[in-house]
Amino acid sequence: MASQGEFYAYFRIYDKIMNDFYVALGANLPLGGMTPRDTLNAAIDAMRQQNMAIHAVSSFYRTPCFPAGAGPDYVNAALHLKSALSSKDMLSQLHEIEATHGRERQERWGMRTLDLDLIACGDSVLPDLPTFKHWHALPAALQRQEAPTELILPHPRLQDRAFVLVPLRDIAADWRHPVLNLTVTEMCNALAPEALAEIVVLEF
Repeated sequence: MASQGEFYAYFRIYDKIMNDFYVALGANLPLGGMTPRDTLNAAIDAMRQQNMAIHAVSSFYRTPCFPAGAGPDYVNAALHLKSALSSKDMLSQLHEIEATHGRERQERWGMRTLDLDLIACGDSVLPDLPTFKHWHALPAALQRQEAPTELILPHPRLQDRAFVLVPLRDIAADWRHPVLNLTVTEMCNALAPEALAEIVVLEF
């Protein structure tokens, strides 16, 4: 039987080889007999079954559809998980879970049965700083027309979206954006009060 010292040494090694992923979850369409909230819970269960170590899950929130008027309200949440997967492999796994829950990628920012957005991986900036800065600075008029062909981390619109930041604050308030040098709490506080007021926690 391992001693306490050996256990902690193993844990430190385990923690070093595991990546910290932050994922935003959302849904605003029913799937079969499931409500959007049911679908989010099913997606979280699917992650557990794929040996993703889920460390924290936020409250569920009702949020206005984005863009405004494009459909029914969303249910949104965020989670923190650890995995030895690379960021690209994690994104592939998340896309597989989306597909098994009826997600069809037909329209950018369209309504969906399930949306799993990889928001960040620790303090990684992917694929590189110049590419991140290009997408981060993309004018609003082009954001619906253009989409990157590769994974950009942190998510370039993270700092703009209350429906991502408010749930993320539940589980990672002190996570610091590696480019903007702002914590999740600080990014939340920079948003307009009316935008934050639209994010309403759902009671169970």
